[in-house]
Amino acid sequence: MSVLKNKNIVVCVSGGIAAYKACDLVRKLVLQDVNVNVVMTKNACEFITPLTFQTLSHNKVSVDLFDLERESEIGHIALADNADLIVVAPATSTVLGKVSSGISDNLLTAVIMASRCPVVFCPSMNVNMYNNPIVQGNINKLSRVGYKIIQPAEGSLACGWEGKGRLPDTEIIMQEIEKELSPDDLAGEKVLVTAGPTREHIDPVRFISNPSSGKMGFSIAKSAWKRKADVVLISGKTNEKVHHGIKTIFIDNVDQMNSEVKKYFDWSSIIIKSAAVGDYQPVSFSKDKLKKTNGNLKLELKKTKDIIFELGKEKDGKILVGFAAETSDLIENAKAKLKEKNLDMIVVNDINKKGAGFEVDTNSAILIDRLGKSEELEVMLKEQMADKIFDNILELKSKIFC
Repeated sequence: MSVLKNKNIVVCVSGGIAAYKACDLVRKLVLQDVNVNVVMTKNACEFITPLTFQTLSHNKVSVDLFDLERESEIGHIALADNADLIVVAPATSTVLGKVSSGISDNLLTAVIMASRCPVVFCPSMNVNMYNNPIVQGNINKLSRVGYKIIQPAEGSLACGWEGKGRLPDTEIIMQEIEKELSPDDLAGEKVLVTAGPTREHIDPVRFISNPSSGKMGFSIAKSAWKRKADVVLISGKTNEKVHHGIKTIFIDNVDQMNSEVKKYFDWSSIIIKSAAVGDYQPVSFSKDKLKKTNGNLKLELKKTKDIIFELGKEKDGKILVGFAAETSDLIENAKAKLKEKNLDMIVVNDINKKGAGFEVDTNSAILIDRLGKSEELEVMLKEQMADKIFDNILELKSKIFC
C-alpha cells in the first residue's frame, strides 16, 4: 500500500504564475487516495480560481483567515492539526520571507506557523529574486529549523529570464512528499544497487543479453532513497526513468559494471546486486558487422567476471544481497549460491510463475538469509517487495551486528 494512501495533505498555493501547476499536484495526490485541502492566498486567486482546486480536491478551498464558517472551529488550527504534511507550491519570496520571520498575517502562513507536521516548500520566482541574498538567507533559515526545501528547476521563466526559479516538476514534488512521509530507518546507510541487463557485444550491431527491465533494481533504489539512505544505482540499458535524488550510472557490459561497482564498494554499507549480469561473453569482438552466410555461425563464449563472488570475499562489515532467477529447485539452488558467494541474503525468483520475473511490475520471491530465516513473498508490486527486502535486511543487520 502506498505511504500516501488516506493521508491528509494541505496544499498551500501562493500568488505566483506557477500557481496553475499546483492543479496537477493536487490531481496526482488525489489519484493516490490522499485527502487534499487547498489553502490559497488572495493573490493566488488572481492566477487561478478556488473553484478549480475545489473541483480537483473535492474539498472546500480556504482563502480567508477570518472566514466565518471556518473560524467556528478556528480554521487555521484545524487545518494544521489534521495535516500529515503541508506542501507550499509555489512558494513565493513573500511567503518564504513571512514564515522565516514568524509572520502569520494570512491563512496560508497561519496554517504553517500552527503546524507540527512536515512542511515542504517549493520556491518559484524570477531568477534574480531567487538569487537575492535576502531570499537565500530566508531559505537557509527555514532549512536550518527543519523545513524541507525543494530546489527550483532551471529554464525559461514566465518573466522572460532564463535561470533557476521554475517550480520543480510535480513528479519530483510527489517523490519528495512520499519521502517525507516514509520511515527514516535507513538514514545513515549508503546503499549500492545494481539493476537491469548487461550486453556482451558480438559485433557493432549484435550482442548477447537478457530480458531484464531493471524495474526491480530501480524499485529497490527508490525504496532506499525514500527511507533516507544515500543511494547509488548502477544499471544496464533500461527504459526506467532516472529517479530524482538517486545518483544513477548507466553501463553496457559486465566489465563496465564491475568497474563501477568497485568504485563505490568501499563507500557502501549495503550492496544489493539485483542486476541480471551475463554469465558469458564472446571470446572475440568483430569490429565489422558479421555478414550472413549460407552456413552456421559458431560463437565461442567465455565466462564473465563473477562480480558478486569477488565482493563476497571482501564484504566485512557490509550487508551483501544477491538475486537468483530460477526455473527449478529454487531453494536448493538459492542456498548453494548464498553459501558459495558468501552472501548475507538472497532473493530467489521463480521466473515461470505468473506475475513474477522480467519485464512486469509485480514479482514474487523467497528471501533466505545467512542465519537460516526464509520468508516467501507472494505476488506483489516490485515497490512493495523492495520495502519487504529492506525490512528483512534491517532485521538481519540487527542480529549480526548487535
